[in-house]
Amino acid sequence: MRALLASLLALAAVSPVLPAQAVDSLPALTVGSATAHRGERAYGALVIPAGVDSGTSIQVAVIHGAAPGPIVAFVSGAHGTEYTSIVAMTRLIERLNPAQLRGSVIIVPLLNVASFEQMVPHVNPVDRKGMNTQYPGDVTGTQTARVLASVAQHVVRMADVVVDMHGGDLDEDLRPYSYWFRTGVDSQDSASRKLALAFGLDMIIVRDLDLTNPASTRSLSGYALSLGKITFVAEAGHSGLVTAEETAMLVEGSANLLSSLKMMTHPMKPVVHPLWVGPDERVRAEGGGMFFATVKRGASITKGARVGFITDYVGRRTGDVVAPQDGVVSFIRGVPSLSKGATIVTVTKRYEGAPPAYAKPKP
Repeated sequence: MRALLASLLALAAVSPVLPAQAVDSLPALTVGSATAHRGERAYGALVIPAGVDSGTSIQVAVIHGAAPGPIVAFVSGAHGTEYTSIVAMTRLIERLNPAQLRGSVIIVPLLNVASFEQMVPHVNPVDRKGMNTQYPGDVTGTQTARVLASVAQHVVRMADVVVDMHGGDLDEDLRPYSYWFRTGVDSQDSASRKLALAFGLDMIIVRDLDLTNPASTRSLSGYALSLGKITFVAEAGHSGLVTAEETAMLVEGSANLLSSLKMMTHPMKPVVHPLWVGPDERVRAEGGGMFFATVKRGASITKGARVGFITDYVGRRTGDVVAPQDGVVSFIRGVPSLSKGATIVTVTKRYEGAPPAYAKPKP
């Protein structure tokens, strides 16, 4: 797959026009019911039939460039109330001109339709399962598993590069960041690093995965990495809000990423001095109550410093919430409501300078 990607990039860099004698190995690209020929944009859907529960339909767009090149898949809306990323992907569809594109782009703006329509964060309300924890799915399973099986077959396996977009869920007051997932495969890791820098978000979370551990391959990014794909994850948005600034971060970052792959011409603004951060630690609620933050997302914090407090349902303070380690507040709970196990705050460790070398996680 990496050799194929290299050859496609080399071909794409030669000319936006196919030589007359060349034979196009992919004159049309089909994803679900969407078929686009060279220089076309097409819309369609992945239709998920009913099984043990209800069926659904996942809308897709295919932008098939006028010249050959890599196939990049953008997927968002695994969490249907991460609105910023969903809206950003619809804007990206409008932004891309297939006549000027080398290679092809598959965009799936909204995976978790029931979550979006019913405004249920984190899980699919049909079967109460997470749509970023069940890859590669199962065609005989519940709705979530069937959706992901279709995405795995028709989107992930088709792509050379997989971009997983997120947007700060309803309860997450989140600082924009991207992930650099490392597997210990140098060619794969270095390619993903280049995409993170090209995308342009100024905080990059470094996370090392052990792909021999099945738990590491259940997310979209982990599954794609296990197939040898180049993978990138970005997140911008907070508390369910859709702001022009954060939406633009994801749209412009996506254009930067495509430009770095020589697929389009776009004035890139890569991040030069990113804030590299590493392992995070979370504080989870021990039970119900009301949470009130006293620090903001992105704040630098020391271990033991107060980040907020909890009250009961008549306003009596029941305790403080303190930082679990030194670092940066990557997100803090943006709503008062708590339930047992809910994440209240996440603090990521700050690296001084470049991050350390890949270290295989302990079982």
